[in-house]
Formats: sequence, structure tokens, C-alpha cells
Amino acid sequence: MNLFTPLSVGAMELPNRLVMAPLTRMRADLNGVPTDIMVDYYRQRASLGLIVSEGIYPSFTGQGNTRMPGLVTDEHVAGWKRVTDAVHEAGGRIVAQLMHSGRVAHENVNGGRQPVAPSAIALSGEAHTYDGKQPYPVPHALTEAELPGVAQEFASAAANAMKAGFDGVELHGANGYLLQEFLSPVSNTRTDSYGGSPENRARFVLEAFHAVVEAIGAEHTGIRISPEHNIQDVLETDREDVLATYTALVDGIAPLKPAYLSILHKDPADDLVQELRRRFAGPVLLNTGFGVETTRESALALLDEDLADAVVVGRPALANPDLARRWQEGAELNAPDYATFYTDGAAGYTDYPELAPVS
Repeated sequence: MNLFTPLSVGAMELPNRLVMAPLTRMRADLNGVPTDIMVDYYRQRASLGLIVSEGIYPSFTGQGNTRMPGLVTDEHVAGWKRVTDAVHEAGGRIVAQLMHSGRVAHENVNGGRQPVAPSAIALSGEAHTYDGKQPYPVPHALTEAELPGVAQEFASAAANAMKAGFDGVELHGANGYLLQEFLSPVSNTRTDSYGGSPENRARFVLEAFHAVVEAIGAEHTGIRISPEHNIQDVLETDREDVLATYTALVDGIAPLKPAYLSILHKDPADDLVQELRRRFAGPVLLNTGFGVETTRESALALLDEDLADAVVVGRPALANPDLARRWQEGAELNAPDYATFYTDGAAGYTDYPELAPVS
């Protein structure tokens, strides 16, 4: 069963090919500092081949969720160092997902700062703020002069991640947040060198990625993308344009030999997914279970059919700290408690039972 064989990913050696997806859990303190319960949560899941942290904001403006953790201040670094030390002591590996929320943010969440985006187009719907639900504001359209500073925010957060003991970082280029907002012609209507053509729309993502690589090295740097995912008003519905955009992105990072490319797509055998994998020519982690939960059988098939190098799983890893053992032994799984995904405290967070030790 290929799922339980080792894999080299950049500077890391994974004992198995199960990767914990970045999962928003909202358990940091009000200053974005990881809490005691977060130390327990990540430590419990150290037997997975690799843990990708929940989204971490690289700048205060990029904070999109209440009680979202950051990697900006010394307190953030110290808090995450407790987490990474616990994961490493338990034999695990963990990377920090750097998530700038872009226009999926609100002044009531990020300390009164106007959200930023490639274009001044507000997200539809309402944000969950500290004062209840409120409409998303119109974001500030970043100027060309401001973009190098935003790329540097990613690089500085990456450097902080390494200070905090992470094994690497993952840039969040998926799910409708800032980096994917630049990639889509719907959220990016710019007419300068960062908009219009697929190559121009990929430009800022590449600049941010290169800035991170310069700060910490390609062997410690990965990126997550979700072509055609079509959520949070970031729509990618023209297959020809999508292929051109993501080809420009992958071709721009592949020569650096990054740690990995993580792809979220409902169809792992899709020509788009496999073409991007071929062009990347490095470890590709695949996540198919955003709307549908990944099963043991689908995960095994994904690798046995050589559609990816590792499988990214969310809810099964959330509810089963010992998921690698359970799937290897074919054991029954805990069911995730959806009511506690975004609440506070241990319930549905650190209280999922593990299998009894082998006597």
C-alpha cells in the first residue's frame, strides 16, 4: 500500500504519505498567539506524514478570521515554537501555512485595517466578526508600488516560521484568498502588468513565492492551489484560461525545485491536474475531499493509480489523531463533530479518542 511508504519532500523525510490539510479551528488568543490547547492538538497528530498548520496571517491586514493565529510578532513566534517543539518531540513534521485573506477580511477582525485585494471589488455575503455578521467592505486595490511590500510580508512571516521551528512553509494560493484573487480574471480586473493576461495575473503570486524562497530556501517552501474551485467569488470557469494561468504559475516556480505543490481539485485524474503535476516535476500532494470527505479507499487508490505522491486529508485527520494507524489497520474512524469546528475549548478539538496501544 503506497500510502504507508516514505516520501522525500524538500528538506523533509515523511514516514508515510498522509498529509493533514490546513484546517481553520479558531483557537488562538485574541492577539493571534497559539494557546496551550493548540499545542496539544498538533502534538496529537504527529504520526501523520506531514502536518500543514491552519492558515496563519503574515500581516495584520491579512487576518481574515476571528481568533486566527499570526506569524508577525515575537509573541507569535514564541507561541508557535511551543507547538513545533511538541510536534517534533512526538516524532512529527509540521509546516506553516501562510494565509493572507485579502478581501476575505473585515476591519472588525483585523484591527481596523482596510482589507486589500488586486481590485476594489467587495466579496458578496457577510463576514463573521467579533460583533456578529457584517457585510464585507470594499477592499483597497493594491498599487504596483505597494506589491513588493506585501510580498515581503510573506517572506518575513516565512522567516518567522523557521525561527519558530517549523520545517517549512506553504503559501496559501487557494480558496479565494489574496493570492488566488490575483489569479482569477473575475477578482482581478487590473489593467497594469499584474492583470489581464494569465501571465500577468500569475505575476504577483510568483513574486511572493520567490521572496519566500529567497528568505528560507526552496527546499522549505511549498504552495497550495485550487484551480476551478470557484468559491468566495473567485471564479475560474474558462478551462483554457485556467490552464494558461496555472501553467504560468507552475512553470515559474518549478525551476526553483520547491518542496512540493499541493493541489485541491475534485477530480485527481483530470487533465489539468495531471498536466500541472507533470510540469512541476516534484512532489505533488493532492486533496480531493473539500466537499466530499476523503476515505481510506479513495486515498489508497489515489496513490496506487499514481495520480499523486501524497494525499491531503482534512476531516478524517481532525477527528482521528491517529489516522495513519487507523487507515493502515483498517480500523473504524471517529466521526467529526461539525458543531465544534469553530468553537472554543477542548470539545471536538483535543478530546477525540485514539486507539488503545498495542500490548
